[in-house]
Amino acid sequence: MTLRLPGPDGTLRAYQPRAEPLAFSSGSAFTSRTVFSAAHVVADPYADTTPDGPAAVDWDATLAFRRHLWSHGLGVAEAMDTAQRGMGLDWAGAAELVRRSAAEAKATGGRIACGVGTDQLTTGTLADIRAAYEEQLAVVEESGAQAILMASRALAATARTPDDYLEVYGHLLRQSAEPVILHWLGPMFDPALEGYWGAADLDAATDTFLEVIAAHPDKVDGIKVSLLDAQREIDLRRRLPQGVRCYTGDDFNYPELIAGDEQGFSHALLGIFDPLGPLAAEAVRVLDTGDVPGFRSLLDPTVALSRHLFQTPTRYYKTGVVFLAWLAGHQSHFAMVGGLQSARSLPHLARAYELADGLGLFPDPKLAEDRMRTLLSLYGVHQ
Repeated sequence: MTLRLPGPDGTLRAYQPRAEPLAFSSGSAFTSRTVFSAAHVVADPYADTTPDGPAAVDWDATLAFRRHLWSHGLGVAEAMDTAQRGMGLDWAGAAELVRRSAAEAKATGGRIACGVGTDQLTTGTLADIRAAYEEQLAVVEESGAQAILMASRALAATARTPDDYLEVYGHLLRQSAEPVILHWLGPMFDPALEGYWGAADLDAATDTFLEVIAAHPDKVDGIKVSLLDAQREIDLRRRLPQGVRCYTGDDFNYPELIAGDEQGFSHALLGIFDPLGPLAAEAVRVLDTGDVPGFRSLLDPTVALSRHLFQTPTRYYKTGVVFLAWLAGHQSHFAMVGGLQSARSLPHLARAYELADGLGLFPDPKLAEDRMRTLLSLYGVHQ
């Protein structure tokens, strides 16, 4: 049976849902690349909450989704932007998420890295910002997870020169117990991070970023770059010290960046690998055999979906990610912490469904079709 899906111009078009999913097998860790999926959180739909109140998380469903990612060999990047840090999930909720997910990773043998930020603060002195980072770093290290030092809104608001960034990050790297991942999140993901590393000019910002790494290469496992600029990432990874990895966070250009070139490649830490988990894992396993064309043939067709989910305003990509998790049967509802399910339009969600269904991402296409039909009817689109 066809579905009538709304387009951006308000007209309805007929779409024939897929009858069969693609089959993806579970698997062990990869050999050629280190790959993390930044994972979303599942809200508790029965909690009596408000958009500006503390998040209510369905812990069972949230941890089940992480087990799903681990079962396909992916690592989990926890308490990151995809988990709505600073967009519905506060530090108290993130700390609980880190503890629970790290314990689950230990029990199941899954790889996990967790975000360390300063979201206890809105503003503060550099000393306040260091203390906030230290508090979060202690929670992550005590959980046994690897730390990801995320960009700080408070630092972006307080720092006046590149030296302020060098001082704060140098302090944190000197005291970190194990090598960390440094995260450069661009303003398209969070407008409050404009001018990070002390300059609006990206060339100058890159120089400061590399100076931080060069001063402490033994404390930097790698960098995650989320600037949606493939050439800038390639240029940056070619300037990294030996042994420091580049984890692409480019949800527009990830196939080519992971495949790499004669001078190197990127590993991955991607929000789009939340909905793409099994397919992405299959592609990387093909890459493990040295079959770059086979890898590209699997992953290249997913870019249209990723570019759709991450379209401007990019920070609302989480809505599409959670929507697809609902359609795929990973959760029983389409509700989000902070009420963020309202952040994308019905035509946007309809196109996301169409693209994901075309890729065969839904384990049960009939369930996805029925849930899409329910959503359409709630919006008054009668079939």
